Amino acid sequence: MSVKTAESVTEGHPDKIADQISDAIVDAVIEKDSKADVSCETLISNGFCIIAGEMKTEAYAPISEIARNAIREIGYTDGAFGFDYRSAGVITAVNERSPDIAEGKRVNGKLGASDQSIVVGYACRETPEFMPLPIALAHRLTLRLARARKEGVLPFLLPDGKAQIAIRYENNRPIAIEHILISTHHARNAALKDLREAVMEEVVKEALPKSLFDEKTRVEINPAGSFVIGGPQADTGLTGRKSASDFYGTRVAFGGGALSGKDPAKIDRCGAYMARYIAKNLAAALDCDQVSVYLTYAIGSPEPIAVEIYRDRSPESDEKLIKLAKEIFDLTPEGIVSALDLLKPQYRALASYGHFGRENEGFGWEKLDKIDAIRSKL
Repeated sequence: MSVKTAESVTEGHPDKIADQISDAIVDAVIEKDSKADVSCETLISNGFCIIAGEMKTEAYAPISEIARNAIREIGYTDGAFGFDYRSAGVITAVNERSPDIAEGKRVNGKLGASDQSIVVGYACRETPEFMPLPIALAHRLTLRLARARKEGVLPFLLPDGKAQIAIRYENNRPIAIEHILISTHHARNAALKDLREAVMEEVVKEALPKSLFDEKTRVEINPAGSFVIGGPQADTGLTGRKSASDFYGTRVAFGGGALSGKDPAKIDRCGAYMARYIAKNLAAALDCDQVSVYLTYAIGSPEPIAVEIYRDRSPESDEKLIKLAKEIFDLTPEGIVSALDLLKPQYRALASYGHFGRENEGFGWEKLDKIDAIRSKL
């Protein structure tokens, strides 16, 4: 037996506020200039927001306005919450992209990798969306927590919150929930006992399947007590600091670069989406338990300098699958962007509750449209 865990945070967590602001800026820029070069980092703290980075574009983006709108939509609309979109100071420090880096991205007129990068894609059969069960359930908890707040089901909830879930496995199969931990930001007048009971009924029981509970399952809600002071008033937020929950949870490796705040031609971003696309289609076509895909790029090079694909629990990369993947999937940045339809505003929506496993939301890397092509080559 083993226990595997994952965590997720709500959109009002400081790190996720930062991710959403960065990606809202990416969306605003590429909507007007699909060839824009954007790297945007956000720092959130008590009463202020700093946006820094590099950008090369013909488009105008009202960065301060975009940041305030994102903060408002997340739910920080009252100074009593410890952070307010109207009064928060917004500082911008966005510079022009280095011409040396921009020049290195193109070789013989072709778009190459924007930097050196190792990206990882993963898919498994633990859930219908081909995601590890712990991260899928952790996202369900935080998404339900946010919806209960926004829909007024639990009106005493405030935007910040997080969840952690541990799943018990036997013979590499999930069998039951071992432990659930939820910590949620709340209004000062909410009694802790009432909050715990309400979150149990309206969040835990609504979000998770009853079949995964047994006599050993433990649930803890706000175990440290009251959580009145939250959000940026309590903690600093930074773009890219929740990469494990953005990807597949801690049990699966992920690449060296974060996703949010980067235009879709950046190899950290588009490469990670392509790696997921390959892994998911291979897992579905081969009817195997899991597939891991590793793509390694060098700055300026259109093609990856290394490809590794691991099937099930084999310690050896599968050369046959590598050859097949190279024949079916275009692994160049231009090819990835085209195949996955990445040059459209869609990234703010991805900045909370994970970038993968969202197959009903129209993201290109979740399509299962290469199964026949894969099987025809086996």
